[in-house]
Amino acid sequence: MTEALRAAKVSKSFGRFQALKDVDLVVMQGERRAIIGPNGAGKSTLFNVIAGQFPPSSGAIYLAGRPTTGLRPDQMWSHGLTRTFQRNQLFQGLSVWDNVALACAATRDGHRGSDAARRRASEEKSAEILRRVHLLDHARTIVRNLAYGAQRQLELALALAGEPNILLLDEPTAGMSPAETEAMLALMSVLSRDITLLIVEHDMDVVFSIADSITVLHLGEVLAAGTPQEIRNNEKVVEVYMGRRHHP
Repeated sequence: MTEALRAAKVSKSFGRFQALKDVDLVVMQGERRAIIGPNGAGKSTLFNVIAGQFPPSSGAIYLAGRPTTGLRPDQMWSHGLTRTFQRNQLFQGLSVWDNVALACAATRDGHRGSDAARRRASEEKSAEILRRVHLLDHARTIVRNLAYGAQRQLELALALAGEPNILLLDEPTAGMSPAETEAMLALMSVLSRDITLLIVEHDMDVVFSIADSITVLHLGEVLAAGTPQEIRNNEKVVEVYMGRRHHP
């Protein structure tokens, strides 16, 4: 198994506030890794550093063994990393189809051949992605008219349009009803293992359902890392974050 992502001694400060301190993280290709922790633990900051939104104050980021520290988000995208956000980043006035078609038009490799061939390939790809996230029947719906859960599914579709090797999902089920959460979990569960998943998520039922391994952040540092069962049984994690509800 090869290494997909490494964060080596990553720290990030905002003025005098240190959001991350010497965070080490290694994610293998095809792995489903969850990042959990209390509010203010540094989860979103770590995501933003990995994705290129923020440069680290110190330390380094590597994708597939290649140094990517300091690259912009669009450059990270060209290296095969895409992400979703806590809040939808969608064109609310456009149709579901147009949102995905725009994302497909900007894929890393593009389409070769005549204009007609490229257009046909893009349309086929758009249809396939919408089929994968169960939104093909809503292709002509204006995004603002979609239910919230369907908008989150559409954001996943846009991330998949980037043909990622690594996909960062920032609280993918936040604000969802139980039925919407179940639908999103089902979509994540059937994603190809060609795609490595790094997930920030507060719903521990979702975390324990999908994660192969879990890293716990607390006050900007790694508190613990291990399998879901190891994290369930870790007394420090139970004390600072999960509480007794998820402890055997």
